[in-house]
Amino acid sequence: MRFTNLIIIHCSATRCDRSYTEHDLITDHLSQGFFGAGYHYYICKNGDIKMLRPLEHSEERARGYNAHSIGICCESGLDERGYPADTRTDFQKHSLRMLVMLLLRDYPGSCLCGYRDLSPDFNRNGEIEPEEWIKVCPCFDAVSILQDPLPPNPVSL
Repeated sequence: MRFTNLIIIHCSATRCDRSYTEHDLITDHLSQGFFGAGYHYYICKNGDIKMLRPLEHSEERARGYNAHSIGICCESGLDERGYPADTRTDFQKHSLRMLVMLLLRDYPGSCLCGYRDLSPDFNRNGEIEPEEWIKVCPCFDAVSILQDPLPPNPVSL
């Protein structure tokens, strides 16, 4: 088992009115020269969690952090006009929270962050601020995942 101390949340930069399946993601990453998907997990709009990369293999989407991180990508990130927005569905929010909680249990002492939080601290004030983000990904505060309310239970028929 490789050393892991970071769980990084990404988004696929997918418009909320379009679909971007795990097969689309894998195809795009292969065309960029990766060995399959660059993330370990992909969470579809319907909440399905797809394991795309064995945890024994490094992530390939967070240069400088790949060797000791686990990457989770959500099918989300852009509104219907193509602007950055938190477009996760309630299903995705629930699945992401559950997955992150399990990974934090399995990798005690790991930190949770968004890809944008790994941007350089250009003004050297000790915090990464929105004007310093290299990418907006993900379009939400990753640490807030643990504070998100659980979605209501569906009414059983």
